[in-house]
Amino acid sequence: MAKLRHIAMLVEDIEKTAMFYEKSFGMKRVREHETAIAMSDGVVSLVIIHPDNPNMKGETVRGLHHIGFLIDDMDKVTRAVESNGAKFHGGILGTGSGLETERKYSDPNGVNFDITMPEYARDFWKISVDGA
Repeated sequence: MAKLRHIAMLVEDIEKTAMFYEKSFGMKRVREHETAIAMSDGVVSLVIIHPDNPNMKGETVRGLHHIGFLIDDMDKVTRAVESNGAKFHGGILGTGSGLETERKYSDPNGVNFDITMPEYARDFWKISVDGA
């Protein structure tokens, strides 16, 4: 079964936003880049992204950008989401093992989501993948 383990938001001030989640909820920074800060509570990954990030490709919407599901079988879940109307958008640029570990889609309503294998979630979201 897939598990919701990742949330990403697109904001203008990534530092201010990260500080809010650190101070308010005790989230920890697990990875930083000039255009993104990844945080975790050990179970869920929160990535705060600036619009200049190359993966945003000119996105204009601010706030919630996408959710991510931890999965255990890329081929099986790919077939399931595509047969149920998901639209494939590619993979994230510059991290992981490409489409073998992480893929991006939008659901029939246009909501963006990722499907992600345990090794990517462990290495980049910095969350526990036990039982995945």
